[in-house]
Amino acid sequence: MGDVLAGIHSSWEFDTDSVLIRFERGIRTPKLFQILGERRIPYEALSSVELTPGKRKGTMVLRAVPRRGADPLLDAAAGQLKSSADPYRLLLPAERETLGEYYADELRAVLPADAAEPADGYLVAAPPAPLQFKAYDARVAFDGDVVSFRWFSTGASSAKWKAGDQFFQVGELAGIEWRSPEITGGHLRLLRHGPDGEPEPASGEPDQDPTAVCFGLGYGLVHESLPLAAAVLAAVHATDPVPAKVSAPAHHRADPADIADRIRHLGQLHGAGLLTDEEFTTKKKELLAEL
Repeated sequence: MGDVLAGIHSSWEFDTDSVLIRFERGIRTPKLFQILGERRIPYEALSSVELTPGKRKGTMVLRAVPRRGADPLLDAAAGQLKSSADPYRLLLPAERETLGEYYADELRAVLPADAAEPADGYLVAAPPAPLQFKAYDARVAFDGDVVSFRWFSTGASSAKWKAGDQFFQVGELAGIEWRSPEITGGHLRLLRHGPDGEPEPASGEPDQDPTAVCFGLGYGLVHESLPLAAAVLAAVHATDPVPAKVSAPAHHRADPADIADRIRHLGQLHGAGLLTDEEFTTKKKELLAEL
């Protein structure tokens, strides 16, 4: 094709075998897009193409629907991304609807014959390591081979302090469990291989499990934690002939003592002027709802 279709927040550059999505860095652009920068999507990684009216008046949405198992970023997200943060979604002004229809048809014409089937492996590159972010209870880093959790004295539970800082080789991992920080109980948990080759079951609440870190207000933000989760998942997938496991996070009742500690921490942030009254009240209600 060789053409470029410019939209709001991103533009799509069509090549012979792929589409290069370039994300803008403007203040209104979702932060996840700014972190990703650009992504090359092979046509063989797509299953279908949609063109629909946008939620914002006067806009259209062109969406390339990825095949299941083709993109580690979407595998890690496990359906938890908001539509506004969907990297496969191009928001167009309504006056470009005709162009949108043209490129939608062009994309449909180059879809693979087995587009409806899951991909055999990842076809889209994960965000490159090294990556790191701050969770509520630890600093998390991934250098391409090892995932490290270094606990914070102000957030980590006594169980995690007793276990000490954690280091996980990619080869010992079977997958990941990422629960968005925009959902109550957000966390990142690493799933290790069990004796039977299957992922070991989760060992309790994320706040007590040394293989997990907890998110919270201002911690483990989507644009920081999801790229790292995707990079880990892709690395695990590359070293393991068995597809890496993405676990659907289960909801568990939280430890009342931990909730009390986190509320006290929120109170300190509120007292220091780092949280508004509304933010403090909202987050406190979310924490109490976990009991």
